Amino acid sequence: MKKYLPVLLVSFIYINHIAIGANELSEACKLSGTVISNGKALPFANVIVKGTTIGTVTDEAGIFTLCDLKKGTYTITVSAVGFKTAEIKVDIDETNRKTLEIELQEDLLHLDEVVVSADRGMLKRTQAPVMVNTIAPALFSSTQSVVVGEALNFMPGLRLENDCQNCGFNQVRMNGMEGPYSQILINSRPIFSGLAGVYGLELLPANMIDRVEVVRGGGSVLYGSNAIAGTINIILKDASINSYEVGASGSLIGTGMSHANGPVSDYTVNFNNTFVASNNRTGITIYGFTRDRNMFDANGDGYSELAPMSNVSLGTRFWQRIGERGKISADIFTIREKRDGGNKQDYPLHERDVAEAVKHDMRAGSLIFERYFRQLDLLSIFASAQYLNRDSYYGANQSLSSYGNSYDFTYNTGAQYKAIIGLSTLTTGVELTGSNLNDTKLAYRDLNNPIFDIDPISGDTLGVSFPQVKNTTVSDQSLLTTGVFAQHDMGIGKWKTSVGLRAEQYRIEDYAHPENGIKKGFVLVPRLSLMYNVLPWIQTRVSYSQGYRAPQIFDEDLHVETSGARQVINRNDPNLKQETSHSFMFSADANRELGNLFIGFLTEIFYTRLQNPFYNEIGAPDENGTVIYTRRNATDGAVVKGINLETKIRSFKDFSLTAGFTFQESLYDIPQEFNTREFFRTPKQYGYLMLDWDFVKDLCLSVSGTYTGPMLAPYFGPNTNLDVGELRKTPDFYDLGVKLTYNIKLEGKTFQLFGGVKNIFNSYQKDFDVGIDRDPSYIYGPTSPRTIYFGVKLGNMLR
Repeated sequence: MKKYLPVLLVSFIYINHIAIGANELSEACKLSGTVISNGKALPFANVIVKGTTIGTVTDEAGIFTLCDLKKGTYTITVSAVGFKTAEIKVDIDETNRKTLEIELQEDLLHLDEVVVSADRGMLKRTQAPVMVNTIAPALFSSTQSVVVGEALNFMPGLRLENDCQNCGFNQVRMNGMEGPYSQILINSRPIFSGLAGVYGLELLPANMIDRVEVVRGGGSVLYGSNAIAGTINIILKDASINSYEVGASGSLIGTGMSHANGPVSDYTVNFNNTFVASNNRTGITIYGFTRDRNMFDANGDGYSELAPMSNVSLGTRFWQRIGERGKISADIFTIREKRDGGNKQDYPLHERDVAEAVKHDMRAGSLIFERYFRQLDLLSIFASAQYLNRDSYYGANQSLSSYGNSYDFTYNTGAQYKAIIGLSTLTTGVELTGSNLNDTKLAYRDLNNPIFDIDPISGDTLGVSFPQVKNTTVSDQSLLTTGVFAQHDMGIGKWKTSVGLRAEQYRIEDYAHPENGIKKGFVLVPRLSLMYNVLPWIQTRVSYSQGYRAPQIFDEDLHVETSGARQVINRNDPNLKQETSHSFMFSADANRELGNLFIGFLTEIFYTRLQNPFYNEIGAPDENGTVIYTRRNATDGAVVKGINLETKIRSFKDFSLTAGFTFQESLYDIPQEFNTREFFRTPKQYGYLMLDWDFVKDLCLSVSGTYTGPMLAPYFGPNTNLDVGELRKTPDFYDLGVKLTYNIKLEGKTFQLFGGVKNIFNSYQKDFDVGIDRDPSYIYGPTSPRTIYFGVKLGNMLR
């Protein structure tokens, strides 16, 4: 990790030096102005020329400058977080410069927030026919979420869970459905592979992210057909102003726990730097992150409940305007992460009683060309790719046969054209998505089958040797999906409709198992959304979407649950068919100003019918304790239904409260494993709470918490019959955290101090299994125990 720190530091200093020096005003800049609110300058507001790629951000004094505007009439759009968007028309001539003063009205409920996940275009949330929720940087900060997964608990219908004591395999459940039912996008592209999904939500640091947009349900046909539960769109930081930020934090995990090995440390260091040229034609972002977390053992048995982890991430994003109406954007990032669960951390992996260890080397990048035609038509041509190499060890009892290597190359390319036709928008496109996944069990010396050299005359043993087992290919899967799509959006009066159809053809072949044959399928996926403005402050939405999951290798197949008595391997039934979903959603979103308060309330009802749903058939352990979980299609279907509730209260800028709660039920039509219809590890109730209060100038109190209701959890530990297992009902949990943040204003920058406690009451699992034969998948509830943290930040855009 140390060898990367000089690179991070030099990059930070270099780009910061360029940013500070690049402040000369170009002669081509004909329009400037000031953005204000309530008579005060408004910094960091977005100022965009509609129908072009020209735009900028106001500086700390609320001043902006726009360049490269030719003679003509333009529409200027001004937006900022917490304010209503304003649009004004401006006439530009060839000789005189114009100076404007634009005032924005407060929008504390973020109703005018601009989102892209509704239709891949810039759209106000209140105008989007599908409901889009946004996780902004402020939420990451208030909840002290250093990776993207930690913040997902604070969205209606979402819950992050840890599924393995040894290595920390995690997933997000959306509307009661497990991780593979959700589609994770990076900058709106589906390159987040199944291999990355095993640990991916802990791989991506929060400081590389501009925001996360969440769409529950099927959403738009533009994003593919795998979004059955919903879409999580991770938008990376983009340069819009000269800025810098550097920060560091430290945590003590397990503070005050009597039988734990804690408190143990968890340290992070990060930086962000953005630069925009004085003529606003070029922008670049550079970010870096490093993390080092020690092993946490909750019950003193020497085995990890939280695996030790180290992470080094570095990335950049670049854009270049081409004329007035064209733009090229490119980004690339690399993440190297190591985690090492089990016991005997100072021993080689094959000398431990239990070890689940992985090393990730991830590299991802994208290239996008955008060009406006006619007035507002937009052509996009894109290509994205991700390469992930993973070295792994999933073994017990000093096994030499448990080393492995997996690599995956995922790519997505295509084109999209968005045409404005009167009051409607027609978006059409073609997309090609593919992946090549290889999973190999590495060569080893087989000590369990010695070969004795016997003297044929005397019968004496002359020597002994051990056979060398060669590399074995476990999976070698090729997946190719071709899709064409069209979506028509139209608004008439109080109504807005979105009708889309996507045709996809997929081809799956596992070269390591040719006996399974080639899986092919052609799927037509319709999606329909309808929005009605009952009143200016009430929107209702109804939608229908169809989706599917192809019979491919999923993230849990690339994780091997390991103990001394039992090892679980996931496999697909050779006759596995695609799973199809039909989802219906209804929502009512009311937001209004009442006196000095801004109040919002969301009610969202969801119903999903699954046909040929996947389930795991649990096999009997063999003589080595290996258990095969075979993914099959359930004989009948399954239904997931429920209601999401969310309320928001804002008192101008000094107080905000957000709370959400979900009631849901997930049932198979007929009983499955353990003779029950219920989905495992799926609570019927869960929710969250967030409060921010600026009770003193420059001093903010943040309170955040989650509630997790009881659920059914399978148990296959030493306290039960391993052949049949046991189904247990878990207790409920209240995880409450508090944070204090203090800003010290310096010349042109802010120095920030913060500290707090997560899980104050240590609402944490009490019945972890103990020892080598424990069931590592028997883990539930909050992902971390009581944790004290502290840190500092320095930057010119901190608030």
